[in-house]
Amino acid sequence: MSKIALLFSGQGAQTVGMGQDLYQASAAARQVIEQADTELGRPLSEIMFQGPADALTRTGNCQPALYVHGLACLAWLREQLPEFTFQGAAGLSLGEFTAHAAAGSFDFATGLQALEARGAFMDEACRQTEGAMAATIGGEPDQVRALAEKYEVDVANLNCPGQIVLSGASTQIDAAVGDVRSFGIRMAKKLPVAGAYHSRLMQSAQEQLAPVLQKAAIQSPELPVPANFLGEPANAPDAIRDSLIRQVTGSVRWEDCMRWFLAERFDTFLELGPGGALAGMMARIDRDVRMLSAGDLPGLEKVAAELQA
Repeated sequence: MSKIALLFSGQGAQTVGMGQDLYQASAAARQVIEQADTELGRPLSEIMFQGPADALTRTGNCQPALYVHGLACLAWLREQLPEFTFQGAAGLSLGEFTAHAAAGSFDFATGLQALEARGAFMDEACRQTEGAMAATIGGEPDQVRALAEKYEVDVANLNCPGQIVLSGASTQIDAAVGDVRSFGIRMAKKLPVAGAYHSRLMQSAQEQLAPVLQKAAIQSPELPVPANFLGEPANAPDAIRDSLIRQVTGSVRWEDCMRWFLAERFDTFLELGPGGALAGMMARIDRDVRMLSAGDLPGLEKVAAELQA
């Protein structure tokens, strides 16, 4: 019997048209998407389906859109495979909210409203600061941390072996990118993002999100959800709140989260979201596990066939 973990996408995975084929083909997915529009009081689905790309990329739209899309994919799977079960869930950055919704830590509306607020607070923090991010390739964590310390930037993501992301003030990120080789790091590349996520420049967003999550109805999940900030599950409601709050400025320890699953003998990972970035990271963490990935109807149909095989 396979031990399955669901993985949900983070910001950057979004693509115009996401979810439209599911909306047209599945009553269960359509209900998720329509509920989101109702809860938010605005047509998020139009931005998901039609764009434009710059509107979908805006943090305040992107975060709830990826949450809705991931849960619509899960709704399609459950509709097609009534016996489908999974034993764990995780999500990259905002995807951690999607994972908790899938795991029963809070209901759909609670997670959606929290992410709507989170995205707005982060948009505001981006406008107030001059931030940037850069991915380092081919460096060890100690090397990247030393580079970050020299240029007073933060380690935003420890994604997988050889891929660590820095975040901070734009001028400092530029300087760090130009100096990677002297730290033994092969290369670095700035990322096309609006600000310095998972860094000290998001402090105002973290402070604004805290009371929102303190008021949110959260319970212990039905199955383990490794926290980005901890690299292992947070199970008690207060621990979940704390980890989701601290994640805004803290490092995303994605590789540690995946290694927690591996230590618990999970052998199948199913990425629900556009782009397949999480599958690419898993290939660098452990090539021997079964990795499935789907973000549209053809992909989900293929996954459903493989799960039934």
